[in-house]
Amino acid sequence: MSLYAAIDLHSSNSVLAVMDGEGKALLQCRRPNELPRLLADLAPYRGDLVGVAVESTYNWYWLVDGLMDQGYAVHLVNTAAIPQYDGLKHGDDDSDALHLAQLMRLGLLP
Repeated sequence: MSLYAAIDLHSSNSVLAVMDGEGKALLQCRRPNELPRLLADLAPYRGDLVGVAVESTYNWYWLVDGLMDQGYAVHLVNTAAIPQYDGLKHGDDDSDALHLAQLMRLGLLP
């Protein structure tokens, strides 16, 4: 089963989402910006993850480097380059990670 993960990165915390191939959210949680914690949350899904989309905010380096060091396929996303798709964008921080996972699932990441 193909799964899609995304992390909406903020200054002190992140919202992590994992979505299945049908678009169903399997995980959505807010966590402190601690790599071991985020890796632990991703671990149960690791074998089926197509990739992890990460928003390219000012502080993305540590997260992308840490995920890549652990063998995850990371997609660094410039959200300014994403056109708004009607019906997909939810409009708040808690759902931005789901939106990125959905775009990856649909093959629409820039």
